[in-house]
Amino acid sequence: MDLSESARAVFAVLAGAGTATRPQLAAGAGLSKPTVSAAVAELEAADLAAHSGTASGATGRSAAVYRLGPAAGAVLAVDLGPARTQVRGCALDGTLLTECAGSREDAAGTVRKVLDALPADAPLRAVVVAVGDVTTRDRDGSGMRPATAKAGPVFDAMAVALPPGVPVHLENNVNCAALAELHEGAARGRRTFGYLRIGVGIGLGIVVGGQVLRGANGAAGEVARLPYPWDEGREPRHEALEDRMGVRSLLRRTAEAWPDDDEPCPETAEQLFALAGTGHRAAGAAVAGHAADIGRLAAAVAAVLDPGLIVLGGAVGANPQLVPGVRAELGRLSWPTDVVSSALGDSGTVVGATRLAVARGIQTVTGAVQAKH
Repeated sequence: MDLSESARAVFAVLAGAGTATRPQLAAGAGLSKPTVSAAVAELEAADLAAHSGTASGATGRSAAVYRLGPAAGAVLAVDLGPARTQVRGCALDGTLLTECAGSREDAAGTVRKVLDALPADAPLRAVVVAVGDVTTRDRDGSGMRPATAKAGPVFDAMAVALPPGVPVHLENNVNCAALAELHEGAARGRRTFGYLRIGVGIGLGIVVGGQVLRGANGAAGEVARLPYPWDEGREPRHEALEDRMGVRSLLRRTAEAWPDDDEPCPETAEQLFALAGTGHRAAGAAVAGHAADIGRLAAAVAAVLDPGLIVLGGAVGANPQLVPGVRAELGRLSWPTDVVSSALGDSGTVVGATRLAVARGIQTVTGAVQAKH
């Protein structure tokens, strides 16, 4: 978009604030009041900013208040989960406009529903898609798609539903969830921590100094690739640790150990945890064993990162029944590290993807020019 540098900087500040007066915009952008006045006029002329009322200052004088205009547009955040797709449409100030959830197979249909519910005059500025695979991307950001075949067909069908020309960015779903926990969840106030997801698969989101660590190949935190088993006479297998830690293995081991004279063995993790919560001995033993396994993985994470805090998330990992056992095993094997359950649950990934989409949308409008600090 052909905007002056000052208008871009003011737009970025306004998007971050939601609403602001000219003095507030001047302070946030590090620009003089006359420059901000000219920038605001430029943004108003382009429908990127709009007058939204007045505010009274401490001296009793009124100041005009501005918000984003209709041409600022909207962004889309998509959580392409293993069984369910969650989609949110938001304004560039982060305001939720619409959201929808559906099956993974109908990701395209879920995206279309959200697109149809967005304001007709709001251009789509960016899309962030959270996927469970390590992603590859061209240097110019084009032609991005999941690196493995697991998400490929669903991603391709969903991409067809998007308007042409809109920038699409892929991000690891665990990284998105870690970002959400940092800003809105259990890790608020903690600049360094690990987000350990345990569900159908496993993954680790690493936050250091308030930034998500992605690694040279975008694969930081792919703990499924840790060598396992690592023992004399047994060769490590590809992603064998994920096979051990995933929910399918948990249910299989539970079934193998389930007493023949007991009530029917739980068929889902939800049933297993519900039964364990009643004090059922076999169910409790299965949950305790799984907590110990997670605690050993957490000890490996602590040995490498010393994160100070590990947030447990995922369809299985977020269950608070696991926390005592994980803490105990981690404490036995490593140094003191806080362990807590996710505060955001199933919504964490789409919440984090939304934050990234808003940032990408602002960059689309401003050409990545940021406010001065």
